[in-house]
Amino acid sequence: MDNSRVYKMSFASVYPHYITKAERKGRTKAEVDEIIFWLTGYNKETLQKHIEEKTNFESFFDQAPQLNPNVSKITGVICGYRVEEIEDRLMQKVRYLDKLIDELAKGKAMEKILRK
Repeated sequence: MDNSRVYKMSFASVYPHYITKAERKGRTKAEVDEIIFWLTGYNKETLQKHIEEKTNFESFFDQAPQLNPNVSKITGVICGYRVEEIEDRLMQKVRYLDKLIDELAKGKAMEKILRK
């Protein structure tokens, strides 16, 4: 499968959709941001910088300070694929984020989403 289209998409173009998905289900932008911070190691300022610069997904994850050591605890199906079985590491990171936002929208507690 050619994932280059996804990799070249700007994170800023997808970020509002994450927020909309969460807010439709009564969750908040702050919770979306907390998930992104947990997964990538970014903080409010560095996340905002990537949004303003329209960083693509490939660079967004390549420049992440530190992928959370508990990402291996993220399991399940997103977009028809088991996240733990995705071999392409970059696509796996993108799907990790999709999965966490999906769990947020489904009403899961933040403690469980952040694998605490």
